[in-house]
Amino acid sequence: MDILSVGFPVSGVKTSILVPPVVAMVISFFTSMGGISGAFLLLPFQMSFFNYTAPSVSGTNHVYNIVAIPSGVYRYIKEGRMAWPITWVVVIGTLPGVFLGYYVRMHYLLDPKPFKLFVGCVLLFIGSRLLKEFFVKTDTRSSATKVLEEKFKLKTEQKKQEQGLHIVSGLPPEAVVKTVSMSWKRIEYEFCSERFSFNPISMFILALIVGIIGGAYGIGGGAIIAPFCVAIFHLPVYTIAGAALMGTFITSIAGAAFFTLIPAGGSMPSSTPDWLLGFLFGIGGFIGMYIGARLQKFVPQRHLKLIIGLIIVLLALRYITQFFF
Repeated sequence: MDILSVGFPVSGVKTSILVPPVVAMVISFFTSMGGISGAFLLLPFQMSFFNYTAPSVSGTNHVYNIVAIPSGVYRYIKEGRMAWPITWVVVIGTLPGVFLGYYVRMHYLLDPKPFKLFVGCVLLFIGSRLLKEFFVKTDTRSSATKVLEEKFKLKTEQKKQEQGLHIVSGLPPEAVVKTVSMSWKRIEYEFCSERFSFNPISMFILALIVGIIGGAYGIGGGAIIAPFCVAIFHLPVYTIAGAALMGTFITSIAGAAFFTLIPAGGSMPSSTPDWLLGFLFGIGGFIGMYIGARLQKFVPQRHLKLIIGLIIVLLALRYITQFFF
């Protein structure tokens, strides 16, 4: 194992060259199914296991997103499950937020403890909403979402009976996202013969706030955008996962550029990302996201919500407890 051990001068991390890609591959496999790149989990991993707490860890996470996300995005585009209206609203909102996030990180959050508490509280709310929807039957979902879930459930049962399969897809091959109408007040799209809509201004405001958080901590924003789209806007996971990943990818390019090109100034520590470490994480994430995006349609939507909800709640509790201990 010592032969494979390498040092990363920028971050000061020393570990086996296999650890970053393997860890990223496992994380991204599960998170990509819900439109989350996995950067949210890689950040605490780097801080806890590598003791990498400098501001440049945020930029390193952005590098991971740049390398890892294209494979997952490719699968969603190829299968026609990229909801472009959501994607562009998210990108337009998060880009200015990423710049503000960089400024906040370098001038006000060199000590990450207060920011972790804030992020933890936000994520705890979002994750709780998702888990509540999974465990408690409510009537808050849109009628289109209910019909879609029933349609998938019926199709799954039919396939099980016809083919004797234990794990089958609830997603028909003709399931593609089609834009119906776009305006400043409402964007509507069709998926599996069901229509879904959202207010682009509300989505833009959410994306701006998410961009600030994502820019500061290098998370891209998918971990927050995706649950809100499901819990608040009542959009199906199958249509927002690709959009969230694409938005994270584009904003991470901007984030990595900010952390690399804008000088920290004064006595502040360097914000330049560890590109080599981020690249190794990204290689593992690239593989994990491709597999996760390809297999997403084989996992029932309720199970996706459970996975996303549990990940976010556990991460939120970690952030909150670290503030007090």
